[in-house]
Amino acid sequence: MTDWPIIIIGATLFVAYANGANDNFKGVATLFGSGTTNYRKALGWATITTLAGCVAAFFLAGKLISIFQGKGLVPSGLSESEPFVAAVVLGAALTVMLATKIGMPISTTHSLTGALFGSGLGAVGFDLGFEALAVNFFAPLLISPLCAVGIASFGFPLVSRALQRAGLNRENCLCVAAGTVSMVTPEGVVLVETSPGFRVILDREVVCAQPGAQTMLGFNGQKLLDAGHFLSAGAVSFARGLNDTPKIVALGLIAGALDLRISVLLVAGMMALGGLLSSAEVAQTVSKKITGMEPDQGLWANLVTSFLVIFASKWGMPVSTTQVSCGALFGIGIANGQAHWRMIRTILMAWFLTLPVAALLSAGVYFLVCQV
Repeated sequence: MTDWPIIIIGATLFVAYANGANDNFKGVATLFGSGTTNYRKALGWATITTLAGCVAAFFLAGKLISIFQGKGLVPSGLSESEPFVAAVVLGAALTVMLATKIGMPISTTHSLTGALFGSGLGAVGFDLGFEALAVNFFAPLLISPLCAVGIASFGFPLVSRALQRAGLNRENCLCVAAGTVSMVTPEGVVLVETSPGFRVILDREVVCAQPGAQTMLGFNGQKLLDAGHFLSAGAVSFARGLNDTPKIVALGLIAGALDLRISVLLVAGMMALGGLLSSAEVAQTVSKKITGMEPDQGLWANLVTSFLVIFASKWGMPVSTTQVSCGALFGIGIANGQAHWRMIRTILMAWFLTLPVAALLSAGVYFLVCQV
């Protein structure tokens, strides 16, 4: 007699490990790619913030669990079938691990979608919910990377010009100094009175540091940029954990193999382990091979990614963090003219092949497990 719960638990942990290996570094790719920090520190920050997103998923992303249990896509009886669940999870895991081995950043969401379709096709033929497939899966997966490209490529030049006009750049210093006068000095120091006895100075660091400035609190522009960059990368990793965790635990839950709390903890742990042990190849691709970038450009790409993914998670839309984050990097490459188009074309081809490969692998696994 086949012990399906054990098989499904193992398959779920396998896909969680594969997800971590392929996805964990994507949130912090801009930190490493722009030279803001080294590989080890970026990976550590990705692991911590992804784990936080996994925990938050337990409270905030229940709708995604329902979607990735196949409701509306396959007949309800089939979505509760243990061979079907095992085939879907194994097919998705094999697809993601294959891509990870060759350093291609693909989407776990795409892999699960293709696996659901392939196993469903093998089980019931064309008696599938194609409308649900289009509305719940294909539409968000198609629209989200296009939004990321558009916002990143058109938004960054606008934001950059606005910051330059305001005098905010990495060479300047923002400090709070004693004094009550609001004026512009001959040296170009901008003094803005905030309250009696204090003023804000925005200028070069050497001006803020001079004795006459009576500086009480100062912030170096480069340090502020780096801090914002780290926070934005953490937001992307948090959003990825929030959006991906429900997708991985969903099928295991419907088969009754795992309790929700235990499932979330195990998936979070395996995602972290996969990222720590097997993410080096994909890390090089997303950090160095898509586009050259400066820290401020990486910061903008992260803000775009985290906003779109968190928004999608809140509304139960199964977008791909991979496609959104890579789409934002594509947009930055367009904006700064440093896009590596050969690699971008290769990544796009990998995305195109993810669905059929996952479908074929999942269908093959389904036929094999049905013989067990």
